[in-house]
Amino acid sequence: MNDIARPLLLNPGPVTLSQRVRDSLLQADLCHREPEFFALQDEIRRRLLEVYTLDAARWAAVLLSGSGTAAVEAMLSTLIPAEGRLLVIENGVYGERMHRIAKVYGIACEALTHAWGEAVDLDAVAARLRNAALPRITHIAAVHHETTTGRLNRIDALSTLCAQHEVALLVDGVSSFGAETIDFEHSGIAAVAATANKCLHGVPGAGFVVTRRDALVTAHPRNLYLDLASWCQAQDAQGTPFTPAVHAYYALREALREFADAGGRAARYAHYRSLADQVGDGLLKLGIETLLPRDQSSVVLRAYRLPQALSYARLHDGLKDRGFVIYAGQGQLAADIFRISTMGAITADDMSRLLSEIRRLYSGGPISP
Repeated sequence: MNDIARPLLLNPGPVTLSQRVRDSLLQADLCHREPEFFALQDEIRRRLLEVYTLDAARWAAVLLSGSGTAAVEAMLSTLIPAEGRLLVIENGVYGERMHRIAKVYGIACEALTHAWGEAVDLDAVAARLRNAALPRITHIAAVHHETTTGRLNRIDALSTLCAQHEVALLVDGVSSFGAETIDFEHSGIAAVAATANKCLHGVPGAGFVVTRRDALVTAHPRNLYLDLASWCQAQDAQGTPFTPAVHAYYALREALREFADAGGRAARYAHYRSLADQVGDGLLKLGIETLLPRDQSSVVLRAYRLPQALSYARLHDGLKDRGFVIYAGQGQLAADIFRISTMGAITADDMSRLLSEIRRLYSGGPISP
């Protein structure tokens, strides 16, 4: 690799950090039973609710130490009561993962399966909810931004449907929270699981679930460490049931401060969209098309069709040599697509350089200047 000290991560998390967030990791070591830690934890929880202007009397941000998948697992294993039944919406890897989590815990569940990248069939969801001949669905689990393909699932329409049928919606918002629109208040959403190291620009190790407080009343914990109810109870009392990832919390607090200083969610969405459109426009000029139409894709990440003349290995390795890390397709899409995320401390100038390097690789020209 050339002398590039800080490669730009264009994969869907972890992200390239700002210097401000990186510096926050150098703060003093801190015991998690001291008042300074509880002040840190309280600020993070408050700021997480402020991302979507949520009322702390009705909603709780429950912090966990773990990845986004840990947050999703905590949400599913805690919030579905013993007599509940879950319908999982699958149209990519992460919907399929939620189904696997539910089966591991022995939760009564079924899946509505779509091809990867296909839009959610809301009519099929409604038909299943109306079918009195089958066991009643109490909860639906769905991915908001399915990074397998870049599809932004219609959580708004799905949550409205859930509200109409008195079904609780559990959302994997791991790669959408902090950028895409989520209507918490006027919907059937019961909880959203997410993580620090995607749209919020923190570091791996801090996950969280934003949940309705009344959803915790009927909680049925199936796991000791990932019991949301016990974490929330302890955090409300300025405590913590287990040792948290303190330095990851330092970084998340600073990332949330930086997020607010930059204008909050609307500003982050606009920034991502500008970068994503810049990349999409530049690639289209080379004849490289998106897998999905823009209006069906997230601004966080978009998937592009690999041209026949350019293998993923050549594209990835050539870009990595010049300081950019992109992402391959998964599973059945591995040979057909590549993915570029616009999260993290990246700029329009960075994307201009990226496009220039792709143009060189695609034309077969020299990689080095």
